Amino acid sequence: MSTVKHKILVLSGKGGVGKSTFSAHLAHGLASDESKEVAVLDIDICGPSIPRIMGLEGEQVHQSGSGWSPVYVEDNLSVMSIGFLLGSPDDAVIWRGPKKNGMIKQFLRDVDWGGLDYLIVDTPPGTSDEHLSIVQYLSAAQIDGAVIITTPQEVSLQDVRKEITFCRKVNLPIIGVVENMSIFICPKCKKSSEIFPPTTGGAEKMCQELNIPLLGKVPLDPQIGKSCDEGKSFLTECPDSPATVAYRNIIQSVKEYCSSHKVSDK
Repeated sequence: MSTVKHKILVLSGKGGVGKSTFSAHLAHGLASDESKEVAVLDIDICGPSIPRIMGLEGEQVHQSGSGWSPVYVEDNLSVMSIGFLLGSPDDAVIWRGPKKNGMIKQFLRDVDWGGLDYLIVDTPPGTSDEHLSIVQYLSAAQIDGAVIITTPQEVSLQDVRKEITFCRKVNLPIIGVVENMSIFICPKCKKSSEIFPPTTGGAEKMCQELNIPLLGKVPLDPQIGKSCDEGKSFLTECPDSPATVAYRNIIQSVKEYCSSHKVSDK
């Protein structure tokens, strides 16, 4: 991990809020600068969706003298996931905590990442084994921080508050919060509507209460799901979408945070 300049965790207490989708598009956005080397590590052991979202389903990991070689999407964008080690996308990983922890340690220790500018770690929902393991294993290498994903409704925000508490207890810096599916903008009439009304003020109010940056709000766009199913980058498929504009602003904020927090140089 000493060859990785910036390490960013993508967290959420709630499943289904678009965490893997954000991880993939954060990686695509960072890798659009061809001078930067970017990788995604998928530690969602039981539900690895990154291979499908990144268009790598069915790919295999190869072993070399220097360790496992990650699978490449582009020359400067690579991925590692347990999904590459399964015989079929339908195979279930039925493991207890210690075996999951061992797999995460192996991903960090045995993968030949090379010199990376950014490593994006996509995590499962919750605050349990995988989260404790990745924070513990990366503590010596130092993590830049976590991006926390939510949706506007209170049932999601409740779990995200738990995630924020987790970050504070383990001394994991919080880069900021992203509110996914904030509004829906009709592609024809351009009017906006709230599919998931923020009954308690949404991520914006929560961030104000907890003194955490709100990185941005990503509108709901059906093309995001379609791009993920097809393994394509939504940012390049729909460059003029309001959601793409929101993504790019958030990615710029993450880059600025990392450049001002050069933890690996300490």
